[in-house]
Amino acid sequence: MTSLNDLLQGVTAESVPAPAEVAAIGAASSAVAVNTFSASFLAETVAILEQVDTGEIEHMAWGLSQVRQSGGRLFILGVGGSAGHAGHAVNDFRKLCGFEAYAPTDNVAELTARANDDGWESCFSGWLEGSRINSKDAVLVFSVGGGSVEKNVSVNIVKALETATSAGAHVFGIVGRDGGFTHQVSESCVVIPTVAPERVTPHTEGLCAVIWHLLVSHPQLQRQGTKWESLR
Repeated sequence: MTSLNDLLQGVTAESVPAPAEVAAIGAASSAVAVNTFSASFLAETVAILEQVDTGEIEHMAWGLSQVRQSGGRLFILGVGGSAGHAGHAVNDFRKLCGFEAYAPTDNVAELTARANDDGWESCFSGWLEGSRINSKDAVLVFSVGGGSVEKNVSVNIVKALETATSAGAHVFGIVGRDGGFTHQVSESCVVIPTVAPERVTPHTEGLCAVIWHLLVSHPQLQRQGTKWESLR
């Protein structure tokens, strides 16, 4: 089995076959190309992790712990793959950290009713208003771009953050690219550095999961151990 180190060492200009060569050589060279892509993707991941601001992660862990200590709730927002992360993170923050946490995307009936009746752009903000978000609470955003009205991307996140800030709630984010509106209004925001612009989405979403798993495992937040680590 090829090791990660072997793959990473294989990322050289000489090891990358030209498209014509791959077509001519056939399946064997195709396997080499696949290995080269795997090595490139993992090398990009390593390069991104080396640039992540760990101080910002520590600041976020402390900020979230203060919200929990004050009796605040945590609302986690994400769209698409980030919505999947949001539901998973809600589970871990509740179970491992004793943090009252919710995600609007976990309630399909309410989410689709709001989107159908009031519009997609306001579905998260309406949900936060219905949850009576207040200054003790916090919003945590998972997003590739952080939301942008100008680019008409994830506008529902922008509207939700406007609602949150108007209520005096704390805002945190784990985002990619330049961080968008989330980065502008958050008190702590981890921006996943862009190393390969053509793969910003998979890298941001993948490493978002790494960072929020770090948070729920952080000594300032975790209160209960995970199951497998308790088994011998």
